[in-house]
Amino acid sequence: MPYVVRDGRVVFLLVTSRRTGRWIFPKGSISSGMTARDSAAKEAFEEAGVTGVVESEALGSYRISDKGQLVDVDLYPLRVETQLDARDEMDQRQRHWVLLGEAKRLLKDRALTRVADRLHHRLLAELASQ
Repeated sequence: MPYVVRDGRVVFLLVTSRRTGRWIFPKGSISSGMTARDSAAKEAFEEAGVTGVVESEALGSYRISDKGQLVDVDLYPLRVETQLDARDEMDQRQRHWVLLGEAKRLLKDRALTRVADRLHHRLLAELASQ
């Protein structure tokens, strides 16, 4: 779940899926020899062209159907530090920075919006306590 905090506002980075064109957070399978966390960073780099700090624990999960099988996808928050203009899948996906309200409108899976909402509130609480 790539995000930045700018001027006290949490901004999420969404990408389109290749198959349906729906807005999603970058995701993918866990690569051989990699942890789920490292794979999340790799997918964010390949799909969205961003790098940053990935949290050590997943914030939530959601379920998708992949080739007829149900798969649970864990969501790891990634505080973006760098965004590249060129990226591996730039010809296959769009990317779009959004505030929570627009993320809720664009994300079709309600489980994704619940996790985005959870991260949003946690980050704002952290800002308020500083």
